[in-house]
Amino acid sequence: METNQAIAALTALGHATRLAIFRLLVEAGPNGRMAGEIAEALAVPGATLSFHLKELVHAGLIGSESRGRNVCYRANFEAMNELVAYLTHNCCVGSADESCPPGAGAACAC
Repeated sequence: METNQAIAALTALGHATRLAIFRLLVEAGPNGRMAGEIAEALAVPGATLSFHLKELVHAGLIGSESRGRNVCYRANFEAMNELVAYLTHNCCVGSADESCPPGAGAACAC
């Protein structure tokens, strides 16, 4: 993941509503959730939801699929894992203790 991609993803997740949407879609797994279900679950008006979904799509954190007149949204797990790997890439580098074994990456317990 490039630095600019990480910045875009973190910026998108830096808003409470977008973070809640993303977490909801992560919980939904690969099946995702329909836009109406997201709006209902989070009590977000449709226009507001559309704005936030667009930001998450633009950041590459979620994807969408049309199903007739409805849209299903899914978390982009590859992008999520790349972001976590980017953030933990240098985890415990130079640390004298063994709390973070070499190559632990996203599993780091520092």
